[in-house]
Amino acid sequence: MRTDITRTARILTVAVLCAVGAGAAAGCGSAEAGRDGGEVRGTESASRWETRPREVAGAWDGSPAAAQWRAGYHPLGTVVQLPAGGLRDDADRRAYATGTFDLRAPLPFARGKSGRVVWTEGGSLTRPLVAAERAYRALDRNSGPGPRLTVTKAELGDMTVLTSRGPATVPAWLFTLEGYAAPLKRAAVNPSESPKSPVAPLGPDVPMDVLTPLGGLTEVAEDGRSVTVMAHHGSCDDGPVVTALETRGSVVLSASVTGTSDGPCTSDLRGEKVTVKLDRPVGDRIVLDAFTGRPVPYTEWPGNTPGGS
Repeated sequence: MRTDITRTARILTVAVLCAVGAGAAAGCGSAEAGRDGGEVRGTESASRWETRPREVAGAWDGSPAAAQWRAGYHPLGTVVQLPAGGLRDDADRRAYATGTFDLRAPLPFARGKSGRVVWTEGGSLTRPLVAAERAYRALDRNSGPGPRLTVTKAELGDMTVLTSRGPATVPAWLFTLEGYAAPLKRAAVNPSESPKSPVAPLGPDVPMDVLTPLGGLTEVAEDGRSVTVMAHHGSCDDGPVVTALETRGSVVLSASVTGTSDGPCTSDLRGEKVTVKLDRPVGDRIVLDAFTGRPVPYTEWPGNTPGGS
């Protein structure tokens, strides 16, 4: 039987991750058709938790929520791009990692303005512009001592971002850094609001060795045949495991921990990147968390709020 500390950590994990919209999932289910006729791979099981991925896929595939998601702007890659060639030395890399900047230039005023997201494969979407000051403050998070990156100019431009609909050109704030010819770019529009999920999230009563929330999506392979996510585990296990259930319309990711043991455990929450190989490229399929029943948001890990400014 798990200790009270382990149960407390479990409840805290679910509460924190669900609050930021992060998701997770369970194991694979039996081969069956989703709502859109896509084949679901896996093994037959009567357990509620083991059939959870099929429940999530069935609720999303062909649903109005899925159509709303596909019509929106949802980054699947970084919304910050370093100057061409990267940062020049360890001091600058440390300054960027810790968010230690100096501002020596006025920030443009763009309140109330909007910008256009344009997809390479066609289609566009108008989104409100994020203020230059807000975009800068998302970078400059540390007022303490140490090496600093100095911003000498800020202007509006554009950048390319990988999204759920493929590459897109989006408005971006271009921050010129002292000593660099090319600017640091940060997307000037936030992701579209995630639609209300057609399936309810699970509660904190599910054991971590059965199903647990994910911390976010950190990378999609260039060929789309794998995704890397942040998974959580505790101090009394052998680490996280993430599996995928694939349909025509979705990829449902299920996270759990393996090698759990009884006895006194600390309540610390540990994160680890896990890469999941897929049978075919993600394409325009929605990457879903079986635990929360929601799309897995992109997150820069270790970093800030998933997917946003």
